[in-house]
Amino acid sequence: MKQLKALHKYFWKYRVRLGAGAFFIIISNYFAVLAPQITGFVINFVQQKIGNQLPQNNRPNYDWLVQKFINKIELNFSDSEKVFTVVILCGVTILLLALFRGFFMFLMRQTIIVMSRHIEYDQKNEIFQQYQLLDNTFYKSHFTGDLMSRITEDVGRVRMFTGPAIMYFINLLALISLSVFFMIKRDAVLATYVLAPLPILAIIIYYVNNIINLRSERIQILLADLTTNAQESYSGIRVIKSFVQEKAMLNFFDKNSEAYKKNSIDLARVEALYFPSIAMLIGISTILTIMVGGLYYIQVPGRIGLEALVEFVIYINMLSFPVSAIGWTASMIQRAAASQKRVNEFLQLKPGIKNSASASKIKLDGSIRFRNTEFIYEQTGIQAIKNFNLTIKQGEKVAIIGRTGSGKTTIAQLLLRMYDTTNGSLELSGVDIKKMDLKFLREQISYVPQDGFLFSDTLANNIRFGFPSASNSQIEAASKLASLHTEILHFQNGYETVIGERGITLSGGQKQRVSIARALIKSPQLVIFDDCLSAVDTATERKIIDNLYSYLIDKTAIFITHRVFSLFRFDKIIVLEEGTIVEEGTHDELILQNGVYSELYKQQQEIEHKIK
Repeated sequence: MKQLKALHKYFWKYRVRLGAGAFFIIISNYFAVLAPQITGFVINFVQQKIGNQLPQNNRPNYDWLVQKFINKIELNFSDSEKVFTVVILCGVTILLLALFRGFFMFLMRQTIIVMSRHIEYDQKNEIFQQYQLLDNTFYKSHFTGDLMSRITEDVGRVRMFTGPAIMYFINLLALISLSVFFMIKRDAVLATYVLAPLPILAIIIYYVNNIINLRSERIQILLADLTTNAQESYSGIRVIKSFVQEKAMLNFFDKNSEAYKKNSIDLARVEALYFPSIAMLIGISTILTIMVGGLYYIQVPGRIGLEALVEFVIYINMLSFPVSAIGWTASMIQRAAASQKRVNEFLQLKPGIKNSASASKIKLDGSIRFRNTEFIYEQTGIQAIKNFNLTIKQGEKVAIIGRTGSGKTTIAQLLLRMYDTTNGSLELSGVDIKKMDLKFLREQISYVPQDGFLFSDTLANNIRFGFPSASNSQIEAASKLASLHTEILHFQNGYETVIGERGITLSGGQKQRVSIARALIKSPQLVIFDDCLSAVDTATERKIIDNLYSYLIDKTAIFITHRVFSLFRFDKIIVLEEGTIVEEGTHDELILQNGVYSELYKQQQEIEHKIK
C-alpha cells in the first residue's frame, strides 16, 4: 500500500474534484437511507389506521428530515379515509429520494471518474517523459514489451484505483456508516445481532487480499513477458518466416501464455471466494433480522414493530452491494499497489546522463579533443575504448575505420553524450562535454546511425524529424544531397507517402538515405556518419559523396566505417583495433605504411574486382 503514496500529488492536484465527488457520494447515500424510514413509517401508519398495530413503548427515532415529513403527514392526513393518499404520498417521496440519489450519483461519477482519467493522462505523460530521460544503459537492460506493459496495463490498473476503487470505497464507507447509524438508532440490540457477521467478513477480506496482492504482482510480470514476446515476434516477423520458425515461436508464446492463463485463473478462483462468502453472510444477516425481530415482536409486545423488521431487511439488502464491493475494491487496491510498485521502479530511477549544475550552452565550432579517453560498458564489462587520444580541428573531415567490435560506434555515442567516459575526458570547442547543456549540445550535432530508425509517418515528416520548422524546399534540398529526391518523386504521393513501421515499405538503401537527409537538413557544425552507406550501391554512393563535398566544406565531419572510401579526401584517417588507435594519417600515407589500413584496402579491392 505504501507504493500508492506516489499518487498523493495527483490527489492534491485534483483535490476539488475529489472533495466534490466525496460530498456527492455522501449526499446520494443520505437520500438512500431515508427510504427505509419512510417505508417503515407508512407500514406503521397503515397498520394503526386499520387496527392491526400493537401499541409500541417507544416512538421510532427517525432522521430529522423524515420526522419533519411525518409531522406534516400526521397533521394533514390523520383521518382513516386518507390512508390511500398517505401511501401515494410516501410512494412519491421514495421515488423522489431515488431520483435525488441518482442525480448525485451522476455528479459523483462526473467528478471521481473524470478525475481518474486526468490522473491517468498525467501519469502516462510522466512515465513517457521519464522514458525519454533515461539513458542507453537503461534501454539495454530492459525489454520494450515490459516498458509498454508498465505504461499501459499498469497505469490502467492504477486508474482503477484512482477512479472506481476510490469511488466505491467512499460509497461503501458512507452507506455502511449511515445504515449502521440508523439501525443502531432504531434498535441497538437487533442491530448488534444483524451486524454480527461483519467481523467475519473483515477477516476473510484481510486473508484473501494478501493472496491477491502476491498473485497480482506475479501476473503483471508474466504479462510483461508475454507482451515482450509478442512485440519481438511482430518486429522480427520477416526473420521468423524466412527461417521457418513460426511453430517454434508459437510454442514459445504458448508457453508464456499458458503461465499467464494459469496464474490468472488461480487469481480468479481466489477472487471468486468473495461473492459467495458475502452472499452467505448477507443471507445470514437477513435471517437473523427476521428471526430475532420476529421473536421480539412475538415475545415482547410493544418492544418492536413490524415496520422495524421491514426497515432492517431493506437496510441489509442495501448493504449487500457495498459489502460485496469491499472485496472488489480491495482487489483493485491490491492490484493497483502491485502495478504502482512496478511504475515507481522506473520513475525513481535517476538518468545516468544528465546536465550538471553548472551546465552551459556552448556554441560548437567543430573542434574535438579526446584526452586519454577510456570507456567500459557497464552491463558487460567490455572495455570498448582505451587510452584514446585524438584531436580534430574545426572543419576537418575524419574517417574512423576498423573491424567490427573495434569501438567505432562507441566514439559516436560518446560525442553525442549517450554515454559518459569512464576515464579521461572529451572536449568539444575546448569545453568538457559534461559541462555542456545536453539538449543544446545534441541540437548542434547531426548523427546518421548505421540502422536508421524511421517512423510510421510521411517521408517529409521523417526527413524534418530533427528540424520541425523545415520548409518543403529545404526537405527537397536535403533529399537531393542524399540522392533520394528523384526516387521520391516516383512514389504515388511523393513526399507525402506514408511509410510503414520502421520504414518497412522502403529498401535498405532508401532508409539509409532518408536518415542522411534527416541529418543534413539541420545544417549543423558537426556531422557524424556511422557506416550509413552500407546498403547503398556503388553508383549511388559516389553521387552522395560528391554531394557531401560542397555541403561539408566548412563543417567538421566524422565518417565511421569498416570500408575504405578512397573517393573521399579525408584530412585524417584513424584505424582502430580493440579500442586503440593503431594507425593515423591520410589515405596515401597509410597505404605506404603497409599496415592494417593497407590490408583492409587490398581486401576491399579484391572483393570489388570479383563482383565486377
